[in-house]
Amino acid sequence: MASHFTFLLLLLPFLSSLSSATTTITLDLIHRDSPLSPLYNPNHTASDRLHAAFLRSISRRNHRLCRHTPRTTTNSDSSHFHTNILPSGGEYFMNLSIGTPPFTVLAIADTGSDLTWVQSKPCYQCYHQKGPIFDPAQSSTFHRIQCGAQLCNSLDDDSRSCSQDGTNTCAYAYSYGDHSYTTGYLATDTFSLGPTSISHVGFGCGMRNGGTFDESGSGIVGLGGGPISFVNQLGAQIGGKFSYCLVPLQEQSGAVSATSRIVFGDDPLLLSSNDVGLVSTPLASKSPATYYYLTLEAITVGRRKMRYATTSYVTSGGSRFNDGADVAGREKKVEEGNIIIDSGTTLTFLDSEFYSGLEAALVEEIQLERASDPKNLFSLCFKSGGEGKEVRLPVLKVHFGGGADVELKPVNTFVKAEEGLLCFTMVPTKDVGIFGNLAQMDFVVGYDLEKRTVSFLPADCSKH
Repeated sequence: MASHFTFLLLLLPFLSSLSSATTTITLDLIHRDSPLSPLYNPNHTASDRLHAAFLRSISRRNHRLCRHTPRTTTNSDSSHFHTNILPSGGEYFMNLSIGTPPFTVLAIADTGSDLTWVQSKPCYQCYHQKGPIFDPAQSSTFHRIQCGAQLCNSLDDDSRSCSQDGTNTCAYAYSYGDHSYTTGYLATDTFSLGPTSISHVGFGCGMRNGGTFDESGSGIVGLGGGPISFVNQLGAQIGGKFSYCLVPLQEQSGAVSATSRIVFGDDPLLLSSNDVGLVSTPLASKSPATYYYLTLEAITVGRRKMRYATTSYVTSGGSRFNDGADVAGREKKVEEGNIIIDSGTTLTFLDSEFYSGLEAALVEEIQLERASDPKNLFSLCFKSGGEGKEVRLPVLKVHFGGGADVELKPVNTFVKAEEGLLCFTMVPTKDVGIFGNLAQMDFVVGYDLEKRTVSFLPADCSKH
């Protein structure tokens, strides 16, 4: 008996390791300007693609906190939705399958959205989709979610309701900042990510969808921080972790010729780094929980380190506002959670007051003639001197909370907007900052939702 007891004690750590094992899933991320993308247009120039990406960034920023009034799911007019999520246009697609047998969909991977949804039959009022539409009736593992269920209650009160058809199904109504919208009901089904199948994943069956959605895409994979997001539903199966490695835009073509990747679970590159070059910064807890908030403390240009301290004041109601005015009795401080990291925004947006000082430091550091952007998208541009002329641009060091210093090379901060014109890819804003995807390229960016951290590891993403 004693020997059996000893054997069980020895076996317990092994059993514990089995129960705590996590799944690792690696998938391709297809940039919308990649030759692999269904949206790729070979007739577009590098300047065309960059210009379109930057316009999408500005739209995404402008509508970030757009809100509308609640509505029911029976009216197709999208002007009365409630929303607190970013515009629908994303920069990256991913392939996955839903149902049994598996039905393949191409969806936008979006860290600025929580709800995962796909266009579904019967589609009463849907945008034109090139490929076939998901049919729940063809899946043997499909189940509707009832009102009062945990996933249903994960939606905001203004975004959910009970269906009026007697089925007690959890209905939803979502609008995005650009007035795109989706309405339908929540369900669960088996999701297949490569060779890995995950059962009972909650998602939206969109039966009325419209706005600016791309006809090549089936919907959105919500990678945000809210409870209903795809990554939070996978939860313990992936250890609360996901990461991505974004391939830089090719300067010659303006397109992405290699495939980026996304990993759900432990990323082998992060595990094998032995912490060499790896830095981590805490996630700040703010509302809405959809977004991933970091604390930007300073940026260094050359030998000059500038604190990201914004001028703010407290109103009689206790609300805090930022602007550029110089008013007596105001203070400058580094606000916690002052910047959102977002894979779906191309540009980086910085507080306008801080940006003025950063721009002045760059002009002093870069010995090139300034030029105006003819398309009026960028605040800071230089004449590059044409082909064959060497241009020396500074490395920017971005200082995040927790001692995480991230060095941004020129590929992260400058683009050739057109021939002979180099432009800085950080622009001013009066809203909360956004750390965009150009600044994240050639880094493994890892999110740990259990430890509440975001990590950065320099990498050649074209080789991984």
